[in-house]
Amino acid sequence: MPALPSSICPAPARIRAVAATLLLLAAAACVPGSSAPEAGPDSPVAAVQQLVDDLRRDDLAAYARHAVPEPLHARLATAWDQGRTLWPLSELPLDQKFQGFLAALSAPRSEQTLLAAYRRQFAGAQKEIRDAATTLGLFTVQYVANEGSYSDEERDHYRQLIGALSRWGQRAPLADPARARQVLPQITLAARTTGLGGPDGLHRAGMEASLQRLGPFFVRVEHALAAYGLDFDAALAGMRVTLAEQTGDQARVRIEYTLAGEPIDALVRVERRGGRWYLSDLLRRAETEAGAATLAGGSGGPPSRTPARR
Repeated sequence: MPALPSSICPAPARIRAVAATLLLLAAAACVPGSSAPEAGPDSPVAAVQQLVDDLRRDDLAAYARHAVPEPLHARLATAWDQGRTLWPLSELPLDQKFQGFLAALSAPRSEQTLLAAYRRQFAGAQKEIRDAATTLGLFTVQYVANEGSYSDEERDHYRQLIGALSRWGQRAPLADPARARQVLPQITLAARTTGLGGPDGLHRAGMEASLQRLGPFFVRVEHALAAYGLDFDAALAGMRVTLAEQTGDQARVRIEYTLAGEPIDALVRVERRGGRWYLSDLLRRAETEAGAATLAGGSGGPPSRTPARR
């Protein structure tokens, strides 16, 4: 899901904070080292189900291995080590701020700092949060509709997902200070436990170790969201994956699930490479990140990062 360009969301500080928070919460919905080669799934449905199962277990390292062919995975791991990509975290909203997000959560006394900020910006502001969720949903749907980098299938899926999250944000008890006092310390402790909050912590640890350490952190975030009525575990557990159509090495798979009480019915494109099936849009973005990293590495200039398309 894309982060909103600041030029189309000139909201007051409190509304911007709500918008950024909702986008970070949505990360878990999009998601969703080198091990010995595994036998690949032998059908488009099995390939998609394998990724769903990885996300259900919060096994981000396995998800990364299963999402792309092994040579591409190796290139992405190298690019990660060089500080040129954070794939597959680049599939998340606000991915370029993820290191800073971890650092803020991991900082000493961060729970007190964040609770103080919460009291200033969120506590008792249910109407403002409800209005922000509505506005955020409208702007993001418009952005997705006009952004040319999305496939038609992605555009339709994101439209449904954004609508469900926006309506959830309008009714969720995000302004409840008692709930925040319970949830925020749990998240900050989980962030510290990763050991990735220091400067360039993600790049220093490498892709495999970072993804392994982030698994328990995302478990805690998902539990926090469930306390607000957004249960991603239930959505993944109840997901139905079926074949819509297949022609040779190209296929479309239907995924049906319920998020925040709303039904989602979407199609994803899948393609076969080297006997294995992969999500086409995810594969395309991974290739873009690896290709951009390779180009930057051979230019002789400073490292650069091409933002992933979402």
